[in-house]
Amino acid sequence: MNIAIIGYGKMGKAIEKIAKIRNHKISLCYDGTPSLQILKNSNSDVAIEFSQPHSAFDNVKVCIENDVPVVSGTTGWMERFETIKKICKEKNGSFLYSSNFSIGMNIFFEINKKLSKLLHLYSKDYEVIIEEIHHKEKIDKPSGTALSLAKDIVHNKMKKTWILDQKKTNNQILILSKRLNNVPGIHIVKYESKIEDIKIQHQAHGRKGFALGAIIAAEWIQNKKGIFSMKEVLGI
Repeated sequence: MNIAIIGYGKMGKAIEKIAKIRNHKISLCYDGTPSLQILKNSNSDVAIEFSQPHSAFDNVKVCIENDVPVVSGTTGWMERFETIKKICKEKNGSFLYSSNFSIGMNIFFEINKKLSKLLHLYSKDYEVIIEEIHHKEKIDKPSGTALSLAKDIVHNKMKKTWILDQKKTNNQILILSKRLNNVPGIHIVKYESKIEDIKIQHQAHGRKGFALGAIIAAEWIQNKKGIFSMKEVLGI
């Protein structure tokens, strides 16, 4: 499989390394938004996009417009997500997005959904706090993964909304964000009551898990049309 890597930072380099181990060819490494011609000349079977929030939309759009299936893991641009979904449908494209490509994290998402669903009848008795800790180079705050966790809890009617780093009401989820040196990613969801606490946690040890998940997603999306997530990739 010929893979175009869009966004050649630390994640792009991790993806390149694992892709070669899995016998794929890197047809393009581009640290910016490639033109239609550059992408076309690369003869790429799929693009994996890990860039910056300000450029993710254009990066994904150029892939869809050039009929190149695209897997994106850039967070912090969700205000334009519905627009890119509309473009993908109009162009009959192939687009897969995840705020976190770790296989373990996607299973963690499902555990969080189940737990919040079981507890929603007792929502007045439990406070919900999400804590995310990342390296200082991470631009978006809170992380896209923390927002995904919060949205799933809201969807299951455990709480009505979320608030960031400040005083909250009983109907809100408090999201705490920390930026420290050399932390790939830690996410903690705590359900606290006067009689007991329930805590679930996922901790990444490096970028390898994210890169491997993205490549597995790129392998999966071949010959498929539509808009997908890791839920379909992993069958969960």
